[in-house]
Amino acid sequence: MTEGNFVDYVKIHVTSGNGGAGSAHLHREKFIEKGGPDGGDGGRGGHIIIKGNKNLWTLLHLKFKRHLRAGHGGNGAKSRSTGHDGQDEYIEVPLGTTLKDSETDKVIFEITEDGQEFIAAEGGMGGRGNWHFKSSTNQTPRYAQSGIDGYEVSLTLELKVLADVGLVGYPNVGKSTLLAAITAAKPKIANYEFTTLKPNLGIVQYRDFRSFVMADIPGIIEGAAEGKGIGHRFLRHIERNSTLLFMIPADADSIAGQYDVLLHELQKYNPEMLDKSRIIAITKSDMLDDELKAELTEELDRELPIPYLFISSVTQQGLTELKDALWKMLNEE
Repeated sequence: MTEGNFVDYVKIHVTSGNGGAGSAHLHREKFIEKGGPDGGDGGRGGHIIIKGNKNLWTLLHLKFKRHLRAGHGGNGAKSRSTGHDGQDEYIEVPLGTTLKDSETDKVIFEITEDGQEFIAAEGGMGGRGNWHFKSSTNQTPRYAQSGIDGYEVSLTLELKVLADVGLVGYPNVGKSTLLAAITAAKPKIANYEFTTLKPNLGIVQYRDFRSFVMADIPGIIEGAAEGKGIGHRFLRHIERNSTLLFMIPADADSIAGQYDVLLHELQKYNPEMLDKSRIIAITKSDMLDDELKAELTEELDRELPIPYLFISSVTQQGLTELKDALWKMLNEE
């Protein structure tokens, strides 16, 4: 999927259907005098239903269709005939989509399973026909209820990518290169910062036909939680990842310092990020000889509080060990 086709934020306005009016019909038939009321009920208005679809990866289909309406309920008729229900309007969204009220910014619901449904706006109830109102003192009611109008609501849909492992790092540290090396994904790769402008997903094939999903988001810089760079907009895509893979290049001025900056940005954005399991991949390790690697290992053992590995996506160094470590972390109790 090209970057321009990835849409993870959209606002829509939805209107459910009006309920149908009840009927005030009086029964008329040959040889039957004063047949009495027999007006039927109106049908309910159509619902606006949000439905999860595992085959969707973006909200692109809603980008140019912002106003959606459900069908109106039919009116009641004679012989206690109920009007038809209005046609429901289904809005299919990718898994990981969060629904918010656009006016209050309050989270209403989250779609996380395929086929999961949520009624975002209920259709109006149909009015009751006049046969409901007959009594011993009012045997010929000539009135019925009108249907209830549908509901209008403005919704904000935000997609938070569902992945097992999220890649976290500065721009141009090799996140996209790693994704391309161990998955079938083909992200844009170039030797300049902010090459990645949209999240990319890839499926990592593991042993015995097992697999897990990896997500690459645009690079994070210091101050991203306040909106610097472009990382702030996409930080929500790693909120659902169970494991975070921090990627720091071997030639960084301070690997531990860069890790602290990244962790601090995640904490400022959402403190719950610190509850996720974490591991560090030292990228571009093909530049290190054995002596430099030994010195760096001694230094990192003192400074880093979490596990780390040396990898090189270009030479495939350490990628098998990385997949083993990630699979173990994903399956720990």
